[in-house]
Amino acid sequence: MAAPIKTDVAIVGAGIIGLAIAFRLAAEGREVVVIDPNEPGSGASYGNAGAIAPYGCAPIGNPDVLRTLPSLLFASDSPLAIRLAGLPALLPWLSRFVWQSMPARARRNGHALAGLLKEAIPAWRDLATQAGVSDLFRHEGCLYFYREKMPAGDSEWAARLRDELGVRHDRLTPGEVARLEPALPPAAGGVFFPDAAHIVDPGALTRRLAAAAEARGASLQRSRVEQLEPGNGGHVTLTCRDLVVDARAVVLAAGAWSRSLARQGGESVPLDTERGYHIEFAMEACPIKRPVSPVDLGFYITPMEGRLRVAGTVELGGLSAPLNPDRIAVLERGVRKLFPDLGPVQTQWLGFRPSLPDSLPVIGPSRRYPNVILAFGHGHLGMTLAGATSRIVASLIENQNDVSSFPAFRPDRFS
Repeated sequence: MAAPIKTDVAIVGAGIIGLAIAFRLAAEGREVVVIDPNEPGSGASYGNAGAIAPYGCAPIGNPDVLRTLPSLLFASDSPLAIRLAGLPALLPWLSRFVWQSMPARARRNGHALAGLLKEAIPAWRDLATQAGVSDLFRHEGCLYFYREKMPAGDSEWAARLRDELGVRHDRLTPGEVARLEPALPPAAGGVFFPDAAHIVDPGALTRRLAAAAEARGASLQRSRVEQLEPGNGGHVTLTCRDLVVDARAVVLAAGAWSRSLARQGGESVPLDTERGYHIEFAMEACPIKRPVSPVDLGFYITPMEGRLRVAGTVELGGLSAPLNPDRIAVLERGVRKLFPDLGPVQTQWLGFRPSLPDSLPVIGPSRRYPNVILAFGHGHLGMTLAGATSRIVASLIENQNDVSSFPAFRPDRFS
């Protein structure tokens, strides 16, 4: 094996979180090495709905989800599914999820998310401008679409939380929905989030962000980190199959694959995986202008360059099982309820969201190694929070002991 690669900061993971951190640190003049066995942004960062959702303060675990959990588990077209073979391994995570869904805890988690989400759009504007990727963003808002019944303003827990936190949104009449998105079928009403944005090609965004980081001196290494251990002089040694990296600081941003390395770094984080799906339809002009979520169907429909993407659903069942065609069928049946004349499905995709029971990411240093920073577990908000997370991580590397501003995201909160 060749001599170790020496660097200021090593980042494990080349998804949107790792790449945003890499670009920001490289732009600040730091030596950066990014390590990932796959092409940059080829996982969940590629296949998500492309939404930048500053309104997404409601944790997945909340009282409404807990109340409807039985129907979610057993309805044939439910946006939630659990692979029975994986259920025994999931039980500890599920028990924590239920605990975090209780009203007081869910509200606390929502307030923590809202504090981070306030920085989502400003941080992305800054990062996108510096990296030269602003052309991939569209600032058209997001529409929640109610097909059959418009709920009262205070009947949903998430809506009450957004009101409490001052999240900007407009309740729309059926006519206002039709004027906003005329190609949709008749609606019972809608909720419009004007501050939201979307990305027209998430894959292009991650590739170009990786290239921008490399242009500023970052090195991207295609390898898998197998071991993390203390090195000489307070550094950290990362051992891969074919290389060794000696770093003054390490950032763990490997998404759904972060748990074992976090354990080596001294933190037992209850990370598990939501298996997310998308299908796409090729078209030159999309029938909608912005992301639309038919709320009862539980997915997003997003206009992208040359295609319409339908993304969402949650399947709990680990990293090893193959694509579940039933989940693909749920998406296709659902979108054809809105657009029955769509052509054949062009592509289908399975990816893995790194999810924690309280819906909050871990962002902060390991107790055992203060120069190992954890930055993963963003769940459905990885694309949204990449800019804000990169700011926090950069500040932690600059002042490694200053975590007082981010206590809700500390890795040791599960101890």
